[in-house]
Amino acid sequence: MAEKQWNTVQMGAIEPHQRLQKLIADSQRVSIDPTMPINRYYRSGNQIVETADRSLREGNFEKAFTFYLRFVTIFVELILDHPGYKSVLPGDKQQTKDKIKKILPRAEEIRKKLLAKYTTEYEIYLKQIKLQAERDEQDRKQASTSNPVEPATVSPAAPAAPTPSAPSQVSLISDEDAKLMDKVMYPSDFLSDRNHASGLPGTGLLLPGADKRFDRSLKPQPVPPMVPAMTGFRSIVVPTNTMMKFLEQAAQNTTANLETCAILAGSLAQAKFTITHVIFPKQCGTADSCNTMNEEEIAVVQDRHNLITLGWIHTHPSQTAFLSSVDLHTHCSYQLMLEEAIAIVCSPKYQETGFFNLTPFGMDSISQCRQTGFHPHSSGQPLFSEAQHIVLSDAVAVKVIDLR
Repeated sequence: MAEKQWNTVQMGAIEPHQRLQKLIADSQRVSIDPTMPINRYYRSGNQIVETADRSLREGNFEKAFTFYLRFVTIFVELILDHPGYKSVLPGDKQQTKDKIKKILPRAEEIRKKLLAKYTTEYEIYLKQIKLQAERDEQDRKQASTSNPVEPATVSPAAPAAPTPSAPSQVSLISDEDAKLMDKVMYPSDFLSDRNHASGLPGTGLLLPGADKRFDRSLKPQPVPPMVPAMTGFRSIVVPTNTMMKFLEQAAQNTTANLETCAILAGSLAQAKFTITHVIFPKQCGTADSCNTMNEEEIAVVQDRHNLITLGWIHTHPSQTAFLSSVDLHTHCSYQLMLEEAIAIVCSPKYQETGFFNLTPFGMDSISQCRQTGFHPHSSGQPLFSEAQHIVLSDAVAVKVIDLR
């Protein structure tokens, strides 16, 4: 209880409107990868809404608000600039617009509840500050009364401490500014398509081409495995035969020192995901990259088996298991659509298997990075960690679908 109260006091120290605006800014600070097939975003967008709906049912208003705004930002603003936008079927666009019409009023109701909650916590914080100031003043008077000093030894009196108020880093705002800040800047043009000069279809790139090289000795380091599990993630059941089945199909490429990649797909039941299929798209690999092609075939397979995308798996034929800078960007697009999405990296040479996901810092950093190819990222905080929400199981067996 004490810890919960302390957290409330900490967060309550921020002026309510500014606290809400920070949440809005963080929610809308996302990006999409123009090299990622656009149908992957449309197919996986439902997962963002599903996460928001679940959070709303559980009473987690901040998370629900974050994911609703993320969906709106992606499918109202960002998706219009994707080079493959013109290739999206009219029916898919209309379904997305219908979702947005339902999401906007829902998000607005949550915004009002959050503002009320933040206002209450801020008032509690100010009362606690006032009470503390009164206690400090009372203690000072009692100390002065119980410990009188001789007049000859009295030092010049120090000025009385001012009554503490709101933290100095919080600037109080006027009522007029508050009314303006209350207005969430939802994009308003989602009902009209914009014309773009570039109407090229998506490239289907999963990793950059063979002309890019990177010294994997400069690889970023994941968070150590003893890091506590990330809260709020639903578990993903990974059949123990997943890696073996994948490596069997990748053996020829591995021998030739070529990367192989595949999609992890499965289902959601009883609040947990289960990987049931490993789908190999048509692809062309090099020693440190893998280009996928004809991803629309994956969509057909997933529709046929009623599967959702849960992440991806790929080999490092001659290196250890980790996420390179390009891998980080690739996985960011998966985790943006499904926060539990995982990346499995198999290193046959070193007999390593890594189960990874981006950290919150990594998601924020990578989603804002505009560089392509292999490049360094900030080393201030870990960008990825070993996934703490996976469950290896012998009770289920994965199936392989090879479209190559």
